[in-house]
Amino acid sequence: MIRTMRIVGLIAFLASAAAFAQPLPGTRALEFAGDPAAAMVEGIHAYLDRATEASRSGRKPDRERLRTIIGAVDRRLPVAALTLDATTSAAAEVGRGAGYRVLAVRWPVFPGVDAEGLWLAPDRPARARLVAIPDADQTPEELAQGWARRLAESGCEVLIPTLIDRADTWSGIPGVRMTNQPHREWIYRMAFEVGRHIIGYEVQKVLAAVDWFQHENRSHPIPIGIAGYGEGGLIALHAAALDDRIQATLVSGYFGPREQVWKEPIYRDVWGLLRDFGDAEIAGLVAPRTLIVETSRPPSVSGPPPPSPQRKGAAPVGAIAAPPVEAVRAELARAQGHPRLVQSATPGSDEALRTLLDALAGPRLAPAGPPFQDARAGFVSPERQRRQVEQLVAYTQSLVRKSPDRRAEFWKTAGPRGVRDAVWNDVIGRLPDPSEPANPRSRKILETDKLTGYEVMLQVWPEVFAQGILLIPKGLRDGERRPVVVCQHGLEGRPRDVADPSIDSHYYHRFAVSLAEQGFVTFSPQNPYIGKDRFRLIQRKAHPLKLSLFSFILGQHQRILEWLAGLPFVDPSRIGFYGLSYGGKTAVRVPPLLDGYALSICSGDFNEWVWKTTSIEAPFSYMVTEEYDMLEFDFANKVNYSDLANLMAPRPFMVERGHDDGVSVDEWVAYEYAKVRRFYAKQGLEGRTAIEFFDGPHTIHGVGAFEFLKRLLSVKTAQ
Repeated sequence: MIRTMRIVGLIAFLASAAAFAQPLPGTRALEFAGDPAAAMVEGIHAYLDRATEASRSGRKPDRERLRTIIGAVDRRLPVAALTLDATTSAAAEVGRGAGYRVLAVRWPVFPGVDAEGLWLAPDRPARARLVAIPDADQTPEELAQGWARRLAESGCEVLIPTLIDRADTWSGIPGVRMTNQPHREWIYRMAFEVGRHIIGYEVQKVLAAVDWFQHENRSHPIPIGIAGYGEGGLIALHAAALDDRIQATLVSGYFGPREQVWKEPIYRDVWGLLRDFGDAEIAGLVAPRTLIVETSRPPSVSGPPPPSPQRKGAAPVGAIAAPPVEAVRAELARAQGHPRLVQSATPGSDEALRTLLDALAGPRLAPAGPPFQDARAGFVSPERQRRQVEQLVAYTQSLVRKSPDRRAEFWKTAGPRGVRDAVWNDVIGRLPDPSEPANPRSRKILETDKLTGYEVMLQVWPEVFAQGILLIPKGLRDGERRPVVVCQHGLEGRPRDVADPSIDSHYYHRFAVSLAEQGFVTFSPQNPYIGKDRFRLIQRKAHPLKLSLFSFILGQHQRILEWLAGLPFVDPSRIGFYGLSYGGKTAVRVPPLLDGYALSICSGDFNEWVWKTTSIEAPFSYMVTEEYDMLEFDFANKVNYSDLANLMAPRPFMVERGHDDGVSVDEWVAYEYAKVRRFYAKQGLEGRTAIEFFDGPHTIHGVGAFEFLKRLLSVKTAQ
């Protein structure tokens, strides 16, 4: 209802604005009809759809690049032996099958992180060693009773690891807020910020098993292989691409074109994947070793667990569907090394297993024997899953705690210019500079006794434009050049919320109008964080291209600055920025990277951002909310908000913070800002930074910030 009223209000506003009609001198008449915010979001989607299709050409697959983007970068612990997983009430031996024993085992991966699963050990000397990887929602026991035991019956030593599943049992902050995020998403979110990924973690668990196989091969060298189904097939493919010790690989229920990865579960979101990789390119890294692709139906996944009043916040899109066989064939045809295709309705078909064993020069596939009997009384697999989840959470949180040292090392090595480039190129994602002529179009939409307002539209890229409201104070003298304040709305906002004299939002208090009435030229852009999940899906499409929503926002502001600087009544050296909430996020991501901004004020958002995005304790953490669009790969190891603010220096930077603003607490804000104050002081710039705390909520306060603007953009209050 509220959204409908807003749109109706917008249409009425535009209709009344049509009576003014006159464009700003130097621009063409704006004749756009419709909702510019929705059109802006759709234009960005169109740009990304086109870029995704174009990504297939020019890919340059590189093994180390793949290792980095899936976060498989940590040094593994040596694995000299498996640990039998036994207690006083449960033996390690699970059961016996036809020619093999089944034992519960674990093996080290990182400090505090073990892989756990089952070891199928043949009674006679093994002919090959294999890691068999189940789907995320399969237990090792289920796989051991299926095609994995066929390998053991045929004389192979088989290790079956546990994968993190898609349940949501432990996803959340007990006593504060629980979520419906699958465990894989819960770990993915915090890991993404420190340059890690659930995919990389599980690849490392598999490669730790290969480490043990290699250790055993010192005395009894035999071939090493790997096989996986569903999510396990994804892990198998990536592990084989990274490790030449794996001689043959079977991928079942996972292979095909990856250009629609944004529709898949968010825990498959990999930063920059499509720039260099589709499944074909990853398969090419396996060559010339053997890769077998079995076209069995993948696990049925329609999305995260359903939300409820007690659990919500998961990324809503996330289905896994079987690609057509023709699409799998086409993807295989692009791969180097001629991967072998096996068509099967179910995973682990006899043909697939025979092909795998032949590639390993191992034994022939034995006839299927009877299932083994699990002898453990009272075994509960959820407890093993809980340990696996908690270990990866604890390990990731340890990386968060170490991130200040990583950031300090990065700054010391790269310097301010290198950090600035890295933030734009590697954290936000850099698009080419605006490519289309600006073609400025405008129409007069309001006039008071103190100011005149124009709606303005500027072209940026073929599908992407910038749009906003320009307010010009009356009484400008001929040749006079005034400073500008770019006034930025927050989430789901519109330029009218800040720049329409007839609207007094309790968030914005028409601060663009107030500043214009005090002598500033103001421009209030439409930013594309509007439309709920429709705009958040921009992140899902952009991430695989090594882009983000702010990649587009930066381009829009490049064009805005260029246009503003060319206006005859604007002083291009005095263009400041002032934004609330998501506009505050813009204040620390855009002005520091664009030289055209002379000043920046962050209102209602400045934070200890690494904690904000990764905390598993704070009730306002993005870990337990719907803002999956806030994820930025390896952000924590490169910058925090203080670092972004410091990139403004020597230009002025200010923070505005209400004591009752629920986005954080004063202590976090003050802690992070103290680093900014120290940096500016060390540079001899004490007067160029400030923070104002006020007794109020998430809102524009407009007291200290207005004075900061007047002092540092040299504007006298209009009489």
